[in-house]
Amino acid sequence: MNEFTPEQLRDADDRAAEMASPPQQLKAALQQAEGYRNFLTTLTGLLTVIFVLKGQENLGKLTAGPKWTVIGLLSGAFLLLITASWMMVSAVHERPGRTRPLGAVQILRYERDRARTVRRMTDWARWLGLVAVLAVAAAALVTWIVPGAT
Repeated sequence: MNEFTPEQLRDADDRAAEMASPPQQLKAALQQAEGYRNFLTTLTGLLTVIFVLKGQENLGKLTAGPKWTVIGLLSGAFLLLITASWMMVSAVHERPGRTRPLGAVQILRYERDRARTVRRMTDWARWLGLVAVLAVAAAALVTWIVPGAT
């Protein structure tokens, strides 16, 4: 005895075929990219608050090595977050003024290729965001652990 009726199985097959279509793949990829873009925005604000509230008030009190380490980590994290945010905006909104294809085959190819590009950019941006978080956390740890100059 089957767990599902033939009608339920047909409906599920129809939904699976619809989800696999290029327009739906593109729509799903864009929704994911939009979610990650919002995540990066929130993450950037959160990291700023955490570092400002929990780090040393004056990095000038640190000795040269730790001070430049913190500056390098924060600068690198900032650049990574900018890059990740730019990638996500590009993934979601594409290049301004770009013309869309008009033929059926070209539209399907565009949707398939665009979905692939959006997924790839989202994946890269996720990793850049993770590395940026780790860099900010490392910078905060250095300011907490290393004593200021006496």
